[in-house]
Amino acid sequence: MRNMTYLATAVQPSSTLTGLDWLMIALYFGILLCVAWWVVKKGKDTADDYFLAGRNLSWWIIGASIFASNIGSEHIVGLAGSGATDGVALAHYELHAWCLLVLAWVFVPFYARSMVFTMPEFLEKRFSSSSRYMLSIVSLITFIVSKIAVGIFAGGVVFATLLPEIHLNIAGIEINSFWIGSVAVIGLTGLYTALGGMRAVAYNDAVQVVVLITGSALLTFYGLHLLGGWSELRRICGSDMFNLWKPITPAGVEATWLPVLEKNATGQLIKQAWYFNGAFPWPGMLICAPIIGLWYWCTDQYIVQRALGAPNEHIARRGSIFAAFLKLFPVYLFIIPGLICFALAKSGKVAELAVMISPQGTPISSEAQAAFPLMVKYMLPAGLRGIVVAGLLSALMGSLAGVFNACSTLFTVDLYEKWKPGASQHELVRTGRIATVVMVIIAMLWIPVVQGAHGLYNYLQAVQGYLAPPIFVVFFFGVFFKRLNAKGCLYSMVIGFIMGLFRMLVDTPVTIKLSGFENGYTQGSFLWIINNINFQYFSVLITIVSAVIMVVVSYMTQEPDYGKIKGLTYGTVSDEHRKDSRDSWDWREVVASAVVLACIIGAYIYFRG
Repeated sequence: MRNMTYLATAVQPSSTLTGLDWLMIALYFGILLCVAWWVVKKGKDTADDYFLAGRNLSWWIIGASIFASNIGSEHIVGLAGSGATDGVALAHYELHAWCLLVLAWVFVPFYARSMVFTMPEFLEKRFSSSSRYMLSIVSLITFIVSKIAVGIFAGGVVFATLLPEIHLNIAGIEINSFWIGSVAVIGLTGLYTALGGMRAVAYNDAVQVVVLITGSALLTFYGLHLLGGWSELRRICGSDMFNLWKPITPAGVEATWLPVLEKNATGQLIKQAWYFNGAFPWPGMLICAPIIGLWYWCTDQYIVQRALGAPNEHIARRGSIFAAFLKLFPVYLFIIPGLICFALAKSGKVAELAVMISPQGTPISSEAQAAFPLMVKYMLPAGLRGIVVAGLLSALMGSLAGVFNACSTLFTVDLYEKWKPGASQHELVRTGRIATVVMVIIAMLWIPVVQGAHGLYNYLQAVQGYLAPPIFVVFFFGVFFKRLNAKGCLYSMVIGFIMGLFRMLVDTPVTIKLSGFENGYTQGSFLWIINNINFQYFSVLITIVSAVIMVVVSYMTQEPDYGKIKGLTYGTVSDEHRKDSRDSWDWREVVASAVVLACIIGAYIYFRG
């Protein structure tokens, strides 16, 4: 504590990258390119090798790749920004590491037995080809409007904060650092993804995880040192920002476990919680967040494709458990730096961070969105700054590379190969590369919607909340209940997706403040109510409707042919399959899973305010 004042006043790091920083970044990219080149030389020009790395990934590569694909720049930027404004509230989502244990113990056996390339392909085996087409199209839409667009936007935020002076003027059009940096990294990521496929993605992810965790840990420890330690962080932030159990509500609304009511100065009721937008009410966190988590970790092509690249069930399960362990890190490496940034700004120990604090001493959400890159820019010394910037770049590249490969796999295997069943292996790989480029261009056109949203992480969770519920329903219900049939699955997905896309279409004009929609819809109108229903409540509504439709339609129509779905549901698994699955794990996997669960429970106990 004695030296903290000296550090705060004497340490004034440069706000631009130095030669040493660029050297560290260049070294990082050099390593990535070497790994990519080695992978390209080692790989084969076949669909199996390009999309699933020849099904020969080791468990630690699978775990690292799952983690790196999940933790993109949108997570780092979004989680740190949320930490600076809402404290540890969004740790709920990050503590969903238990969902990866569900993947390991519940779904991996079914995926390993089916030997599929994609999640839609598994759905076709369980239900029908119509279900496969529907899931492929919706998954591609989800990737474009959430993962790719959000990843590009988050990368732009990083570059605009760290290198604001870079700009180009082309034919009278001014291009700022936001677009220059994003496009440059997208180009490099797309290059090694297109050349090396899944093998390049997975092995580069392993390198990126080391850089990402190291860089973020350095920022966390350095920030705490500059601030004055953990106790000083808790003192400045207050108990509310360290409380995972407190409902997150907008300014002026009392946080309570009871239904949230907003009243005006005279006490007159204005809105009720069930349609209030902009908050994270506790029923939504309790019900919606696990639905989104289980969809994402257990059924999303973007994540599960790594497990599909395992040679057998044993390796796939170990890799998923290892990913669950790595998933515990974001709370401490991304959310906590956001709190540190807020504390440094509020205490005045880093004067440049004061831009994110209002005169009332509360965080300004628009400025706090850049909390992580602001800390990197103004707080770290040369060299160390370069390592952390490399970590940010690795996050952007890891998540984008994963989604690029997932998109190309979905389009090529589930759509193009169906249209041209006689296509050669070389043609399939080439088509996957072309599809990736097209979808990146579409995602870039969607960025204005992301820019207009209320917080990057809020946007990401909302979009997933609208599109994920039907997929969650058909996979989980389909595996656990053998009586559910293809018609029930198809109707469930069609109705659920229509509801989700309708909500997105209603939200978009308001989000981008289209002419005539600056103040939203007319208060009290049908569209106003839809637009103002909390996204978590609307997501739960879609889940309930999808589940009811799937069950009712299935029981009103003919039973499925149980012989055709042998091994794809718990009710049709043979004794031989059960024995093989049991032989694929021992006490080590059980202990590792127990450690992950203990860490999650410990975090909930500690973060009580």
